[in-house]
Amino acid sequence: MPAEIHLGEFEQLVLLAVVRLAPDAYGMTVRRESAARTGREPAIGAIYAPLDRLEGKGLVRSAEGPPTAQRGGRAKRLFELTAAGEAALREARRALLSMSEGLALFGDGPLPGEPAK
Repeated sequence: MPAEIHLGEFEQLVLLAVVRLAPDAYGMTVRRESAARTGREPAIGAIYAPLDRLEGKGLVRSAEGPPTAQRGGRAKRLFELTAAGEAALREARRALLSMSEGLALFGDGPLPGEPAK
């Protein structure tokens, strides 16, 4: 992963939603997943802007899905994580864990989902 790629908090959330929703990650499902897991209600435009930015950085790729009757015969734009996107998420997680390690804010135990040291 190029060193100049840094993810903002919302970009991380959008990428994680894409991973969770694969292979059905498109704007509206990403929005719903984000709202359900964070309690935030982003506008649909607030989802597509980072998806477009992330695609421009090579962290996700999109393809047109099949047309659906629910959308009046229009196709969905489906997103998937790329290898570079996975590497960027891993690095962002590593940095967050490193910065938070040993802070009293998180108590003496490991973070949720982390093995005990």
